[in-house]
Amino acid sequence: MKLYVCWGTFPTPRPGGHPCRNAHQALTEAGHAPEVVKAHGLGLLPDKPFNQTAGRKRAKELSGDAWVPVLELDDGTVVSGSKKIVDWAAANPAA
Repeated sequence: MKLYVCWGTFPTPRPGGHPCRNAHQALTEAGHAPEVVKAHGLGLLPDKPFNQTAGRKRAKELSGDAWVPVLELDDGTVVSGSKKIVDWAAANPAA
């Protein structure tokens, strides 16, 4: 499983937490160990040349959108968006 994030999974003072961290934290708390792929750049400017990192391009290929977080499961299933990833992790704890 791969989790595409903007810059990292570290805590921030952002109210409600950073979406990428929230997704990563939910996955790890559910017993998963996702490979974290950094998709540096800004979601607001997805098609600008400086935003065309391999991670950002792959996130867009998977979800149709350059926004992260995006979760790519080993079976090819894609879960896009922090809330959906959090919900998926709660419903699918690791065995």
